[in-house]
Formats: sequence, C-alpha cells, structure tokens
Amino acid sequence: MTFEAGLTVAVVAGVLGVLFATRLAADMVFLAGLAILMVFGVLSPAEAFDGLGNPGLVTVGVLYVVVAGLEDTGGIRWIVQRLLGRPRSLGHAQLKLMWPVAAMSAILNNTPVVAMLIPAVREWARKHDLAASKLMIPLSYAAIMGGTCTLIGTSTNLVVHGLLEEQVPGASLQMFDLAWVGLPLTLAGIAFIYATSRWLLPERRPAIAQFSKPREYSVEMLVDHDGALVGQNIEEAGLRHLSGMYLIEIDRKETVLPAVSPREVLQGGDRLVFVGMPDSVVELQKIRGLTPATSQVFKLEGPRSQRMLFEAVVSDHCRLIGQSIRQGRFRARYNAVVIAVARGGRRLRQKVGDIVLQPGDTLLLEARPSFIEQQRNSREFLLVSRLEDSSPPKYERAPVALGLLVLMVAGVTAGLLSMLEAAMLAAAGMLITRCTGVERARQSIDWSVLLVIAAAFGIGTALESTGVAAATAHWLVDIAGGVPWVNLAAIYVATALFTALITNNAAAVLMFPIALAVAGDLDVSPMPFVIAVMLAASASFATPIGYQTNLMVLGPGGYRFVDFLRIGLPLNVVTGLVAILLIPLAWNF
Repeated sequence: MTFEAGLTVAVVAGVLGVLFATRLAADMVFLAGLAILMVFGVLSPAEAFDGLGNPGLVTVGVLYVVVAGLEDTGGIRWIVQRLLGRPRSLGHAQLKLMWPVAAMSAILNNTPVVAMLIPAVREWARKHDLAASKLMIPLSYAAIMGGTCTLIGTSTNLVVHGLLEEQVPGASLQMFDLAWVGLPLTLAGIAFIYATSRWLLPERRPAIAQFSKPREYSVEMLVDHDGALVGQNIEEAGLRHLSGMYLIEIDRKETVLPAVSPREVLQGGDRLVFVGMPDSVVELQKIRGLTPATSQVFKLEGPRSQRMLFEAVVSDHCRLIGQSIRQGRFRARYNAVVIAVARGGRRLRQKVGDIVLQPGDTLLLEARPSFIEQQRNSREFLLVSRLEDSSPPKYERAPVALGLLVLMVAGVTAGLLSMLEAAMLAAAGMLITRCTGVERARQSIDWSVLLVIAAAFGIGTALESTGVAAATAHWLVDIAGGVPWVNLAAIYVATALFTALITNNAAAVLMFPIALAVAGDLDVSPMPFVIAVMLAASASFATPIGYQTNLMVLGPGGYRFVDFLRIGLPLNVVTGLVAILLIPLAWNF
C-alpha cells in the first residue's frame, strides 16, 4: 500500500471515528479530513473542491430557495394539511408520512421531495407534540426507498442506466421495471421502521419542552370577513388541536361564548381568544383567515410578510411604565405593535391597548427585523429576542408558488429539463414573482449540508485515485467464488459499503465496471449485477453521508452520526436481503 493510500484510509477512518464518538459539526470534521489530504498532496486543490461544482450539490442548494418560496407563501402548510392531517399516535404519524413520501419519490426525484417536506414535517411535529427526531429519518428513508421503484426516482438510477445503455448494447430499462424489486423493498423497509423505530430512533425535543410551566400569552385573533375560515367549525378550521395553545372563548357581536364546542361554526368578525406559548402564537400567525385583533398591525410600514415576532421584557427604565399601551403610543414610539402581554403567569383579560405596562412584563411584538438591532442596547427593555420563522405567509402568492413547483416537476418528469435546470428556473421564478425575497433566499440555504456533500465528493475522489476503493471492491468480490448468487450478494454488499463511506453516485460509478467484469467472468447476464449496483447505491441508510437526503435531515432532526447507524444498519440488512433474493427472479442470470 502506498503512502497516499494509507493516509486516505487513515483519514476516512478518523473522520468516521470522530463523527461516531463526538458531537463535532459534520461539516468541520469533513473539511478537516479534506484539508489533510490536500496538504499531503493526495488531492490537488482542484480535486479537493471539485464537488462544489457537482450538479447534484448545486441542485440541493437551489432547492432550498424553492422551498423558501413555498414556505413563505403558505404553500407548505397547504401540502401538509392535504397530505398528513392529524395522527392518532406516533406510529400512525410515521405511516401517514412514509406512504405518501415513498409514492411521491417514485414519480419525482427524492431530493426535492425531502427538501420540500422538511419544514412542513417540523411544523407538523410541533403542532401535534411529536418529537421531530422520530419523523425526520423516516422521511428520508421513505424517500430513498420510494426512489428505488422507478427509473427517475433517484439520480443514481439515471446515472447507472446511462452507463448501461452506453456499455451494454441493446440493454435498457423502462420507467417501472425496477418496481419488481423496489416495491417489495419499500414495503419491507416501511414495515421495519414502523416496528422498530420506538426503540431505534432517539427522542429529542427543544429545551422549552422540558419545562412544566412555560411562559403563556393571551392572544386575540379576528376571523377575516371574507377569509377561508368563515363557515367552518372549530374542528374543520384546525383550531381545536393546536400544540401548546387552546381556544378559551369567542367574542361575537358583544356576546361571549365560553367553553367553545368543536362544532361551533365560525363567522366573519369573530374575536377568538387563545392562551398559549410563544411558539404556538407563531402557528396562529400562519393560519389563513386569521389576523391579530389589534388594528395597529396594519398601520406599520411595509407588508406583514416582511415582519416577524419578537419578545421584549420591559425594564424599570421604560418610559411607558404606568401608562396603557394605547396612551403611550407604543407603535409610534418603537415602530412595533404589541400582540400580547405575559405577566407573572397570570392571564390579563383587558384588550391589549388597555393594558398598563409594569416592569417585568414580557411583550410579544410584531415588527420589522431591524427592531432587534435598534433595541439591543436600549435601557427600555431588559431583553429582546426574535421568534424564528414567525413572518406571516403571503397567502395571496401561494398559487404562484405551487404552480412553479408543478412546472418544475413536470419539466423533469417529461424529460424537457434536468433536475438542476428545472430547480434553477423554479428558484428564479420564486424570486421574480416575490414569493420569497433575496435575503430570505440566502438565509434559507443550509451551507453546512452543502459543505459536507462537497467534502464527501473530495474524499471519495481520494479513495478512487489512490486505488483503495477498487482494491477493496475486488477483494470483496474475489472471496465469493464462482456462484452467481453469492457474487451478486458480494457486489451488493460492496456497493452498499462504499455508498456509506463516499457518495451514492460515486459508489455506483466505481462498482459498475466491476459488476460487468464479474458477469463476464461467470458468463452470465450483466442485468442482475447492474440492478444490484443501482439498488445498493440508492438504498443507503447506515450513515448520513451515504445519501444526500440523510444529510438534509441531520440538522432538523437533531441527530448524531450513531443515530443513523443504529436504525440504518439493520434496515440495510433487511432491504439488502429482499433485493438479493428478488433480483435474480426478475432478471435471470
């Protein structure tokens, strides 16, 4: 073994060991490994950072902008309401999530499906008091498994099929040929996740969920006279099962309706009084057809979609102490509107404008993003913090955003555009039609995920160029002897191993010529071996770096490297056994 090969093996082992044993950021660990290979001359700077120009990487980055447009217009909420609904239990939630995701990933590329649904699933989990860590890995795995059912489900399928047509004359696959193996593989995988996830998936919740008495606000919202909620009852409007918030009364034309029935029909102008936590107020802000009861929000400069929610604690130096919010002209003084007030855990029954401010009051405010910078060092407030993802959606542009999504999917499905071209056009459309803003688009991109993918490409190049990958793959195949089925299993295992260590497309390209060589040596059809490479490279669950959707859910789910290994390794075994048993039945040796 050469020095370069030995160093590459050591770096790969070191990177995986650090990720397994520590909580260090994955992007920093990968970049450190890449830097070592570059400093010692194993990789040139061009080779090390060639992954930054990879179309798959760029596609993932551009899709974040598309998702930002869907999220900012409320399109994500519409998809969740139609697709997921209300689960009865955690297991039911996982099934309601995995089946449609697998189906969507079979006819779309699985990467945009996951990118689109991550924020939706996060919000769905919060609304129904479910741990996101119990749902994000099932989201990624279902998308991966669904992608194995069709030729266009994953980029790996398309890459391998292109190699097949190029190097094996007359060989080709139709759109749904892979379903003979992919569908049983998906059924077995979903059943395994449903049966074992309660033990194999971690349960991690935000820190606020650990407190028994979190801060509560009393919030008043108005039902828009011509809004989407008029004529719906409380249950149909989705106002009965709000996480961390409950509806305590309705003020209707000077008549108060306490102990509201879920069958109560909403009317235009109804004043709804809610009590709940700050994050739940954010959820209220995003329900179409509801607006804050205070008219002051419409007197602030700029559209509501360019504002967000803040919490501010009143100090004893505040000039408005002893005055009501209306008397003190709070909006004119601070260019912000008070939505609700929390005081010592007690509910304040007055209207917001009539509340007399006291030191220590916590105010929930709607203001422009610059508010936090203007008041950070002010003596008026002891603390100012923003509530993330709290800007009201631009519901009027939701049809435009959903239309752009449909056009993107149709263009790829019809073969008119590549995934990258379609994503770039859709992202440009989101910006041009103002479904999202430039600054929001920049902030939406998860650079840590992109850096991990780019660094993984570089390390994969080192494994290939030093001969480590080819030598290991040949060794695995050589021990299989002359039995076709055993050789097929060896090809599958070798492909799965390298997919876990490098990337799915790189592993597929590496193993394809080896698969053809093994078929030639055995004098059998290459198709079973090609299908094995295709499925093993696509169905990668054991590590977050094995498939890009795993990387995409790493942060939102609060996962560690070992979490993927714990559930993904046995899932690899289950799906691998299904594939190895069925491939020769669908494609004879």
